[in-house]
Amino acid sequence: MIDPRLQALRVLRAEGTVTATAAVLHLSPPTVSQQLRQLSGELGLKLLEPVGRRVRLTPAALALVEHVEVMNAEWERANAVLDSHREGAAGLLRITGVASALATVVAPAAQTLCAQFPDMACRLDEHPDEDRISLLLSHRVDIAVVIATFDVSSTGSGLVEHDVLIEEPQDLLVPDHHALAGRETVRLPDTAQETWIQAGDPRDQHPVLLHAAAAAGFTPRVTHSAIDWTAVAALVAHDHGICLVPRQAPLPQGLPLRRVPLAGPTAPVRRLLACIRPGSRKQIAIARGLDALRDAALRNAP
Repeated sequence: MIDPRLQALRVLRAEGTVTATAAVLHLSPPTVSQQLRQLSGELGLKLLEPVGRRVRLTPAALALVEHVEVMNAEWERANAVLDSHREGAAGLLRITGVASALATVVAPAAQTLCAQFPDMACRLDEHPDEDRISLLLSHRVDIAVVIATFDVSSTGSGLVEHDVLIEEPQDLLVPDHHALAGRETVRLPDTAQETWIQAGDPRDQHPVLLHAAAAAGFTPRVTHSAIDWTAVAALVAHDHGICLVPRQAPLPQGLPLRRVPLAGPTAPVRRLLACIRPGSRKQIAIARGLDALRDAALRNAP
């Protein structure tokens, strides 16, 4: 219900480029540019100024975006109030999440919801090829369960609110004959000379490795990659490298592997977040969903 041109300006502040803004909003860059030109013309104000290949919001645009943030949050709160006047108020709850979260948190949470609240239905999707925060901002889902990365443009800018569900340790996966396989724990700096496999979803799991390795003082030498944990396990078992693996990630049985806990100040932890649009927390379906996700996370905490 908020003017889409205002939404475009709001997202542009977080993303910094028209191209990135268009990707978040599922629009073409020319469409976003046209929307912003129209908005600027109607307001009689310059909203953007070029800075190299990027654009920067003018003071007038920044002031406007502050009001847009308030408008968006108030609209979500209004929907929460209107829930009490709707038939079947809870309705459909749409949740997207990374595969590991679907297995350990989202699926059991949805089972609990459907058992406790017959007026609710849940739709669960992995959306492996789409940006889950973009789906949330474009109202295509209600909750996005994602892995916190170190690019906080969305989670740190006010575009979304988030609750931390789980802080999951990362283990080191090595062949069972590897020099590190016999240790009770390993410190990440001890792996600086190893060959690494980029394991899991490159959008979230790989940044965990890069950030942790940087904190430990090295850049990992990555030679192979695989998303599916069965494929990852096979690569490690056949001496193609080592990798980080989340504590709760399922691995196939029968392979000559060893999971070694990581220790020390640079031991990486993967944070699982439940993200929502600001102001939507008290909408009936979303409130129930967040409660169920938190309960499932507590039951399945590593």
